Amino acid sequence: MWSEIGLCLVAFLVIRISHWFYTWSNPKCDGKLPPGSMGLPIIGETLQFLSPYKVHDVAPFLKRRITKYGPLFRTSLFGKKMIVSTDPDINYTILQRESTNFSIWLTDSFSKFLGEENMLTQHGSFHRYMKNLILHLIGPESLKGKLLHQMDEATSRHIHSWATQGTVNIKEGIAEMIFESFAKRLISYEEKKDGKKLLDNYKAFMNGLISLPVNIPGTTFHACVQGSKNAIKVIRDIYYERKATKIAHNDFLDRVIEEVEKENAFLDDDVAINMLFLLLFGAFESTSEAITLLTKFISDHPQVLEELTVINETVRLANIAPVIFRKVGQDAEIKGYTIPKGWIVLVAPSVAHLSADKYEDPLAFNPWRWKTCILDRKILWLGVVAPDFAWSVTKGGDFIRRPSLIFPNGLHIKVEEKQK
Repeated sequence: MWSEIGLCLVAFLVIRISHWFYTWSNPKCDGKLPPGSMGLPIIGETLQFLSPYKVHDVAPFLKRRITKYGPLFRTSLFGKKMIVSTDPDINYTILQRESTNFSIWLTDSFSKFLGEENMLTQHGSFHRYMKNLILHLIGPESLKGKLLHQMDEATSRHIHSWATQGTVNIKEGIAEMIFESFAKRLISYEEKKDGKKLLDNYKAFMNGLISLPVNIPGTTFHACVQGSKNAIKVIRDIYYERKATKIAHNDFLDRVIEEVEKENAFLDDDVAINMLFLLLFGAFESTSEAITLLTKFISDHPQVLEELTVINETVRLANIAPVIFRKVGQDAEIKGYTIPKGWIVLVAPSVAHLSADKYEDPLAFNPWRWKTCILDRKILWLGVVAPDFAWSVTKGGDFIRRPSLIFPNGLHIKVEEKQK
């Protein structure tokens, strides 16, 4: 009798699990879904997506599926049902319709501490208001008036310091330099003086930003969540202290508090703190990665030092934002396929950046391909290093993508001031 009951339970479990796998692999849709595979239940194909790779090429995860399914396919990542688009025309359509049917979507790493209603997911008048406010910090007038001069001074100061250290990990050095400059302009924070390890907390947050959302001590995601909480606490303490003392520091925080205290203000305290956290996050990490890659390219190809177009080529190959997420508000019809409401669209612009249809020998570093482009910008990094300093790479420089750009061993250089 008990053996029969046991067999029935096993049969029941097998049927339930088989049904679970089937429904996961064949999601419902009022239309025709793009081809693809949903992977394992819950995990989906996240592990394959996060697998590191070392080449300047389209991610193997994307390349294999483009070959098998075409430029539009379905998958599951981070526990979410997704449609991946590598088609430039589709990507343009999705990004242009952002405020109507395709809204910004954040991974659990972001939404866990920012909340569902945060400044990144806002549209309409609030979005325009935030854009104008942020332009006060980093817009053209601010760049011409203060920001470029301040960055020029910071760059010169740090490079002089590096010249006394023997060798320096340029990835860490650049991140610290940009963080120091922007944190001071944003909230008058100085890491060495305040000693609150704000930069370390941002690094922990960045390391787990795209990871499996398993919040258990010892996991990358847990360190990410703790780093974000600690960073936000530092910013919150600075914010409320400033608001209470009314002491002006001639920084962006002064302007933010003025906006919060206006009658019928768009901003409240929580949104203001959220914005300050995101601005500081966005300022330093991607820039330091791009400049580190630029340094590596110049070391490998010193003949390009005089070419302003090296910046364009570095941006193309760096693919600092390899993927962009959008959430579908209503069923969308695109090229004969239906993208269901509630699904996530992963836009992959990196595929177009490395397309042989658009660029000759697309995986090669070739800044001369941009000769017809006009680049009107001041290159502080080259402008300071080239005239007065000699530098050479001593170790490191290898990189992987996961899918963002990572230098696991850094890029160590020796900086020496030229003899006059």
